[in-house]
Amino acid sequence: MAMKKFINKVEDVEEEMTEGLAKAYPDQLEKLDYGTIICRKNKKANDKVALVSGGGSGHEPAHAGFVGEGMLDAAVAGTVYTSPTPDAILEGIHAVKTDAGVLLVVKNYTGDVMNFELAEEMANDEGIKTVHVVSNDDVAVENSSFTVGRRGVAGTLFIHKCAGAKAEAGGTLEEVQAVAQKVIDNVRSMGAAIKPCTVPAAGKPGFELAEDEMEVGIGIHGEPGVHREKIKTANETADILLDKILADIDYTGHEVALMVNGSGATPLMELYIINNHVQDVLKSKGIKVYRTFVGNYMTSIDMAGFSLSLLRLDDELKTLLDAKADTPAWKEFGC
Repeated sequence: MAMKKFINKVEDVEEEMTEGLAKAYPDQLEKLDYGTIICRKNKKANDKVALVSGGGSGHEPAHAGFVGEGMLDAAVAGTVYTSPTPDAILEGIHAVKTDAGVLLVVKNYTGDVMNFELAEEMANDEGIKTVHVVSNDDVAVENSSFTVGRRGVAGTLFIHKCAGAKAEAGGTLEEVQAVAQKVIDNVRSMGAAIKPCTVPAAGKPGFELAEDEMEVGIGIHGEPGVHREKIKTANETADILLDKILADIDYTGHEVALMVNGSGATPLMELYIINNHVQDVLKSKGIKVYRTFVGNYMTSIDMAGFSLSLLRLDDELKTLLDAKADTPAWKEFGC
């Protein structure tokens, strides 16, 4: 079956997407002339730390949708599912750098880590104080064809939010990096899918699933998960993911932020059904949900699937999570 997508030329997808995003929010965002880089239109004060993130396209609204007050200062997009180049990342750093320094938030994929670290080295050579953190919240697999260690997935958005709030409040580079690391240490995620995604340049789904199958532990690039099995109910599938997450960190007695993240083609109806069950399970285990986020935060183009992310909170993280953020894709009560 031929690929059906509302695009023009495959080679123009990323350029036209970022241009379209900037035109949708002209008071908040601007696209740099160089590459596919989205920045805050109103640059942060020079005494505040700037945050830069990014990665391959195809995860919209991540990452450019989270550029704005209280979150990211720039998002650097590569082609679909491909890391941006070090030169592009450096351009993003140049566009938003401040005297307080720059924090790079990097998802744990081999290309992303290598290219962001190269850009960090180049920035520091130029006298721009730059450090990074690596998100690795996926409990599904320890290693994959994309990573050494755990993958960085939807829980990365909590890093953007909390570290962004700390930077907006005037935290030093070391303090902002410490908050980012605290989130990394306390957030876990896992996902499942019932339909693969189609990368425009490939023109066909990345893998095949039978009508009665689902992939458990899937990554955000369509890479395989833990196993494939017969499709289960929403509650049963959520239990599989939640059991693995809860076995990795002791959340008992803690307040948490819960994210039920859609993969791009999963209706909100289904995400709310999943949330309904997850809330009941967490309550039964003595885990209080402080904030809930349901919607498409970090997608996989047109994949039909979802992920669950749990962030264990303390007073500092609760304050940072509640702080004002004004970006196209971040709303007071979630997308």
